[in-house]
Amino acid sequence: MNSLHQFIEKMPKAELHIHIEGSFEPELMFEIAQRNNIKLKYKSVEEVHAAYQFKNLQEFLDIYYAGAGVLIQKQDFYDLTMAYLKKAKEENILHTEIFFDPQTHTDRGIAFETVVEGILAAMHEAKQSLGISSLLILSFLRHLSEEAAFKTLEEALPWQEHFVAVGLDSSEVGNPPQKFEKVYAKAKELNFKAVAHAGEEGPTEYIWDSLKLLRIDRLDHGNRSLEDNELVNELIKRNMALTVCPLSNDKLQVVKDLSKHPIKQMLDLGLKATVNSDDPAYFGGYINDNFKAVANSLNLNKKDLYQLARNSFEASFANEQQKKEMIQQLDEYFEKQTI
Repeated sequence: MNSLHQFIEKMPKAELHIHIEGSFEPELMFEIAQRNNIKLKYKSVEEVHAAYQFKNLQEFLDIYYAGAGVLIQKQDFYDLTMAYLKKAKEENILHTEIFFDPQTHTDRGIAFETVVEGILAAMHEAKQSLGISSLLILSFLRHLSEEAAFKTLEEALPWQEHFVAVGLDSSEVGNPPQKFEKVYAKAKELNFKAVAHAGEEGPTEYIWDSLKLLRIDRLDHGNRSLEDNELVNELIKRNMALTVCPLSNDKLQVVKDLSKHPIKQMLDLGLKATVNSDDPAYFGGYINDNFKAVANSLNLNKKDLYQLARNSFEASFANEQQKKEMIQQLDEYFEKQTI
């Protein structure tokens, strides 16, 4: 293993863009399907892995939603979440902010409380047993209606204290931010922070609208912001963090190959870019794999990697004291590694 890869593996970091349903490894999918007497259309774990070849976001989403269909009981959501958090511990993630898609489950007849109680139980246990801090982000599916998003927000209110933000994911093109302007305004009234996927496959206008209409606190993806110099300057002025997902961008062909990935350019321009895994079970890598991939493809050095990790702590929704402590751990690590 080269020294830069070792540096990445041991480096303290935060993950700000991880969909819990997207961390569903085929082995666990088969185990839970068997437990719930659900027959998958794939005969083996290997067949599922082979199916993870996508030409675009929609092809990925089709298999993503099919996989989520085996999640029925509170225990299933606990197992899914705990599996990711154990992996996060191995990857030296100190803090993670997890997206979940309640509509993916409630539309199948699974009670909201079944989903959220399973996830929260794992998050609480991981804090106690693994020392990993985590926060939960309630995501609306943008291919559904704003009315459906309002219903989900209403269902979430009994657990409001457990959610740090609302988010917007799923099929971007054709589902612009203004479709959800009113539900975001309501979420802001309720003191939720706001994030949104924008500028992954959608145009720069979607990023502008996310800033102006949804009043986001953090931008998910944001790759296409580099197409608009005025937008880049606005993002810098706002100190707006971008939660970038390199292997996801490669797998979904958002970039032609990783040597063309914009994250180094983002750093050089002064954008607050961060590295994340998005849907690691489907896209071939957790956070360290993403760091290694861009380090290799873009010739990043230790200072670049440090900056990406520092950005992740600064951009997190952790409290200021916690941020300070995590950044101190990173600084101490970086100083030891660069002496």
